[in-house]
Amino acid sequence: MQFNLSDIFVLLILAIVAFQFWRIRGITERANIYLKQYCEQQSLQLISVARQKTRLTVHRGKIDWLSEFMFEFSGNGEDAAIGTLTMKGWQVTATDLPPYKIN
Repeated sequence: MQFNLSDIFVLLILAIVAFQFWRIRGITERANIYLKQYCEQQSLQLISVARQKTRLTVHRGKIDWLSEFMFEFSGNGEDAAIGTLTMKGWQVTATDLPPYKIN
């Protein structure tokens, strides 16, 4: 079987797409772990996490993913509030919470 240049190019593009898919999945898993730990430290109940958007950006001189997550949490177990988490690559850059009720 012989490969020509266009076959190799298509395989390379598929490999890059697959790698980026797994990288975004890894970033999402890291966000979930971070938010579980953050909520535990703040005595909050984490209810749900959802990736709101992901786009390419330049971070520390290289192209990387900028991801924003919405997470639902409760301070008293009865009411829910929605916070946001921003990540550049694997690094958390901001965690924003609105005012919420506590016990």
